[in-house]
Amino acid sequence: MQVSAGQDGIQRLLAAEQEAQKIVAKARKDKSERLKQAKKEAEKEVATYKQQREDAYQKRIKDDSNNSGANVQRLDQESKDQMKEIESSIAAKKNQVMDKLLGYVTKVDFKAGASHM
Repeated sequence: MQVSAGQDGIQRLLAAEQEAQKIVAKARKDKSERLKQAKKEAEKEVATYKQQREDAYQKRIKDDSNNSGANVQRLDQESKDQMKEIESSIAAKKNQVMDKLLGYVTKVDFKAGASHM
């Protein structure tokens, strides 16, 4: 009976070991599946985030290009306005400047000429 009892104990140990191996294998499989699922979810979140950033970037480029066109138009108008102001200032002072230049050219100071003689 001793042999039979020992044999029975060994059989139970082998069965318990096989059961433990099955449990460990199932746990490894479950862990692997959880890791795969977590990886898929992470990739999905990364893709969503990447798309949001790309959309924001494209919107900014669009806004900047629209603003750039508006800025160009505004600067062009400001330049034209400044040119008109300069031209009107030139027109207003042109006669005064011409009179002064003609006065300097045509005015002869005899005192300055006599001192050199």
